[in-house]
Amino acid sequence: MAVDLRAEITLSVVIPMYNEEDALPALVSRLRPALDGIGASYEVVAVDDGSADRTASILDDFRAEWPELRVVQLRRNSGHQAALTAGLHSSFGRYVVSIDADLQDPPEKIPEMLELAQRQKLDIVYGVRSDRSTDTGFKRRTAGAYYWLMRRLVGKNVTSQAGDFRLLSRDAVEALKALPDQQQVYRLLVPWLGFPSGEVTYHRDERVAGETKYPLSKMIRLAIDSITSFSAAPLRIATWLGIISFFACLGLLVFSLVAFVSGVAVPGWTSLFVAVLFIGAVQLICAGMLGEYVGRIYTAVQQRPTYFIGSDSASAPAPAPAKAVKSEERARVSVLS
Repeated sequence: MAVDLRAEITLSVVIPMYNEEDALPALVSRLRPALDGIGASYEVVAVDDGSADRTASILDDFRAEWPELRVVQLRRNSGHQAALTAGLHSSFGRYVVSIDADLQDPPEKIPEMLELAQRQKLDIVYGVRSDRSTDTGFKRRTAGAYYWLMRRLVGKNVTSQAGDFRLLSRDAVEALKALPDQQQVYRLLVPWLGFPSGEVTYHRDERVAGETKYPLSKMIRLAIDSITSFSAAPLRIATWLGIISFFACLGLLVFSLVAFVSGVAVPGWTSLFVAVLFIGAVQLICAGMLGEYVGRIYTAVQQRPTYFIGSDSASAPAPAPAKAVKSEERARVSVLS
């Protein structure tokens, strides 16, 4: 009976990547020593999210010298959270750590996270940013506003200043896989599970190379997905806006009637203009909020996968190192001659 060696893997490290060719050498130079020192079997699941640069080919070069490295290639760019989902679902380890490729989150903290989880029997260990001085003031303020809002909408179990650098047990990963959510926001889903958790703090560094993959537009999209995935509060806001607009218009009506009875001229176009603008704005806001939820319902009904895996190197042998390939070619030439 064959033994599945995948079941013996202690730790999986999932790294979503998109156009990270410049960051890969520095990432490997820091990540591999950190993982080699844990004294347990591991795998690194690098998820290439449809990169347009040389990320895939560079990963193949590293895989020739690093057998623990797996490369999962998606057929198209599906987004950070979808790539993270693909990595989590493809991992084999009893514990799974997710980390970005930009080295803003230090891989040297991974052994500490694993040791804490094993010692205290935790299912979740969050990497919490204790110092974000390398981020811009705008980034720190918007991040603070995001976590403040999420803690009030979702609950206080949302860990402040914890991104996607975290450790999950196999039980936690299987629980996430069982959820029907198509647009998964792990910063909120993981705390929602309620598994025993701990924290490891660290200093957030600057991006080692390349450009950020989370510009303002994607940050806004993440905030909208977070709110609409976990709370019906925007719909309640629409209801309250409707009530407020009703009473405001009722007040304008009373004012107009009193002015008419008193014989005071009513400035018709001004009051009408303000009332129409106010009611129109409220209606558009309410329609937009309803549209967000209807759109999510439509997406859920379609049941389309959020990603497609093009290839997984776990099902293929590792490529031979460059030196070995050259020696084999020389031997073949000598035999033919």
